[in-house]
Amino acid sequence: MIRCDRNVPVGSSKSGTPVVALRGVGKSFANDVVALERLDLDVWSGEFVSLLGPSGCGKSTALRIIAGLSEPTRGKVEWVEAQGAYAAGARRIGFVFQEPTLMPWATVAANVRLPLKLAGLAADAPARVDAALARVGLSGFAQSYPRELSGGMKMRASIARALVTETNLLLMDEPFAALDEITRFRLNNDLLGLWESLGKTVVFVTHSVFESVYLSQRIVVMTRRPGRVFTELSIDAPHPRDERFRTSADYAGYCRRVSEALACASAGTDEAPTGS
Repeated sequence: MIRCDRNVPVGSSKSGTPVVALRGVGKSFANDVVALERLDLDVWSGEFVSLLGPSGCGKSTALRIIAGLSEPTRGKVEWVEAQGAYAAGARRIGFVFQEPTLMPWATVAANVRLPLKLAGLAADAPARVDAALARVGLSGFAQSYPRELSGGMKMRASIARALVTETNLLLMDEPFAALDEITRFRLNNDLLGLWESLGKTVVFVTHSVFESVYLSQRIVVMTRRPGRVFTELSIDAPHPRDERFRTSADYAGYCRRVSEALACASAGTDEAPTGS
């Protein structure tokens, strides 16, 4: 039996100034659905943080607010303006959606080139596209069409498109949810490799406890709708991570603790788990 403690740690243990922060964010829609309420979230430079919570708790809404694709009804989004790379005029955000959303009539290279075209950066587009495709293992498929790709390859192309503008912040909304387990594991490994080599800041939305533990340095567990932060858990396992971590006692222990926190959050209690 899971026991929950009323002392819920909802603040991060990190110090300093986050790259981006949501302060008291609420989001209501025209149909009277309140998706988020009093959401406080800090994201630090270079970290891999996952948002985990019950279906419909506002994880994707929070991601879209960070991306500027949706405006909060209440509260505010704060960016670090002192760091040039994240100043208002120079924020580079990549967004990977649940579906690859590739243009079926365009080649893989043309799909990846699209953000550069929209940003007026066509001059050095070929080199950037080649580099982005190489990073995701699609160098040999630049002239292929989406219909010729597997589901995993389509998602790789979507990730390449998000990286091609040399993003500072990569936002990912359940990108691997529709893939089979073997492909999902492989892409989890590849994503970690990209994060470690490129030093990006990643905010990753998932429904999977196992995926969140494998990928993340920090997991933010959200309450059911209206979503807010229920608790945060640090995953202190070292990098690089591989199959040995997936089959380790440490991994199982992290998964158990995250599962217990998610169960309490999903039950609508204000209590974090104290054990089982």
